[in-house]
Amino acid sequence: MRKLIYLILVLVVLQVNAQNSNGKKPNIVWITCEDISPYIGVYGEKAVRTPNIDQLAKEGVKYEHAYTTAGVCAPSRSAIITGMYQTSIGTQHMRTQAIDPKYMGEGVPNYSAVIPEYVKAFPEYLRASGYYTTNNEKQDYQFDAPVTVWDENGPAASYRNRPTGKPFFSIFNIFITHESNLFKKDSLMVEPAKVTVPPYYEDTEQTRIDIARQLTHIQIMDRQVGEIVRMLKEDGLYDNTIIFFYSDHGGALPWMKREILDRGLHIPLIVRMPGGQETGTISTDMISGVDFAPTVLSLAGVKVPSYMQGQAFLGEQKAGKPRQYIYAARDRMDEKYDRVRAVRDKRFEYIYNYMPEKSYYQDLDFRYGIPMMKEMLALRDAGKLNPNALAWFKSTKEVEELYDTEKDPHQLYNLATEPQYKTKLEELRTAFRKWEKEVGDMSAVPEREMVYGWWGGKEKAPATATPQIRASSKGARISCDTKGASIGYRIIKAGEKGEALKHTVQTWDSGFIRAPDNNGRRVEAAPVWQVYTGERLKLNRGDKLMVNAMRIGYEPAMAEYVHP
Repeated sequence: MRKLIYLILVLVVLQVNAQNSNGKKPNIVWITCEDISPYIGVYGEKAVRTPNIDQLAKEGVKYEHAYTTAGVCAPSRSAIITGMYQTSIGTQHMRTQAIDPKYMGEGVPNYSAVIPEYVKAFPEYLRASGYYTTNNEKQDYQFDAPVTVWDENGPAASYRNRPTGKPFFSIFNIFITHESNLFKKDSLMVEPAKVTVPPYYEDTEQTRIDIARQLTHIQIMDRQVGEIVRMLKEDGLYDNTIIFFYSDHGGALPWMKREILDRGLHIPLIVRMPGGQETGTISTDMISGVDFAPTVLSLAGVKVPSYMQGQAFLGEQKAGKPRQYIYAARDRMDEKYDRVRAVRDKRFEYIYNYMPEKSYYQDLDFRYGIPMMKEMLALRDAGKLNPNALAWFKSTKEVEELYDTEKDPHQLYNLATEPQYKTKLEELRTAFRKWEKEVGDMSAVPEREMVYGWWGGKEKAPATATPQIRASSKGARISCDTKGASIGYRIIKAGEKGEALKHTVQTWDSGFIRAPDNNGRRVEAAPVWQVYTGERLKLNRGDKLMVNAMRIGYEPAMAEYVHP
C-alpha cells in the first residue's frame, strides 16, 4: 500500500511538471538587443558570425517579417511593453525625458507620459497571475513604471532570484549593438573589405569601417546571447523555457536608425519553444512589436486585455488570422519635429509625410559621434555624394511614398506617382487612414498642448490620490480614488527589520559596457512590492502594511498602517 501511495504521488508530481512544460505556466525569457536589422548569419548576412543566434533559429521559429512600430528605442519600447501603438497613447516623441532641455521641443518640459488609465505595462498582469518578473535592465518606456511591473529591475535582476517553484518572465537587454558604441574606435572582428555597402552610402574606407564595427558588435552580442543560453542550461531551465530573441528596432547607422523605412523597422525575431516544438521553422507571417505583449500573455495563459491593439501570434489566444499590415510612426527626434506614418504589407511600404516641407535629414547632435556621419556631411558640402546618398538631404519630401521592397530592397525609388501602382497605393493609403481612425494619433495635437492637457494646465504632473487602507480584525483592504492606479503593497512582519536582500550583478546592459568589473558584485536589491488585486490581506498584531499607488504618468502616493 505504501508503495502504491508513493507511486501515485510520483505520478502526480510528474503530471504537474508535464503540465508546466506543456505551457500552462511556462517560463519565458526575452533576450533583447539594440539597434540592429537582421544582420545575422541565419538571416543571410555573410560577413558576420553568429553561431549562438543561428542555433536558436535551428531549434525554433525564425520570423522573416517582424517589424517595430518606430525606428528608435523609446517609442518602440513603449509599444512593446503596453501592446499599444505609441501614437495612440502619447508616447510617440523621442524622448519624453531628455538629459538636457535642449533635446526637447521648444517649451516642452520633461514628462512621464500620462497614458490612458486602463493601460498597464503587461508584466503587471503576469505578476497578478503568479509570475516572477525581472528586467535587466533598460526600460525606456516613455513613462516611469509603477512598482507593480517588476519583482526586480536592475543589473542584478534575474529569474535566479525568484521564490522556489514560481514561473518567471525575465528580460535580459544587451547593449553592445547600441548606436552610441559606434562612437568608439575599438578593434574590429569583421574585415571592412568584406562588408556590403548599401547604395545609399558613399563607398569609402570610413563607411566600411563603421559597417564593420556594427557587425563586430553583433558578433560580440551573439557571444553574450550564448552566455545567457549557457546560464539557462546550467540552471536546468533551457529545455522548458520559451526564449525570444529580437532587437528593439532596426539598424544603428546614419539613415537607418530613426527611419521608418525597412532599415529602421525590420528586425530579427526568433522564438524557441520547449520540447523541440516547431524546430527549424521559418514563418513569413507579418509580426509587429505591438504584438509582443499579447503574445506573452497568451503563452502564459493570462487573458489578453481587450484594449490591446496588438494581436497574439502564439499561444491559446493566437489571432484567428495573421495580420495583413504593420504600421509605424516617426515623430519628434530630440529637438527636431517631423510627423511621418507608414503601413507595410509583405511587399510594399506606403509612407505619408505630414510635414513634406521638412527634409528627410535631421541635424541631430547625437549621431555626430559616428565617424561616417561627419564624413557624409563633408562629402555633401563638397558635392561628392552619390545621388542615392544625396537624396537624404533633399530640402523637402513628397507627401506620399510607395516602395516595392522586393524589387527595390533599399527603397530608393518612390512609385507613388507611377500609374501601374495606383491600385496598391490606394489600398495602402486606405489601410493607413483606417488604422489612424481606429487607434487615433496624438500628434494631431502639439506636444506642449498634449502634456499640459494631461497636467490640467499646471507645471507638473498630477499626484495619485493617497491610497486608503480599510482594516478590521479579519485583515485589510486597499483602494485608491485615482482611476487606473496600480497598487503595490508590502507587509513587514512584527519584529522584522525589513533588511534588504543582496543579489549578484550579472548584466549585459549599458552598465557592463561602462564597468565590466561590476559583474559578480553583490548589491542591495530594491524591496519587492506585491500587486494588489482586491483581496483581503491577512495581518497579525504589529505587522506593518506599506502601500504604493500610482497611475502611469502621475506622481506616486504612499500610505502605511500598523495592525494593532
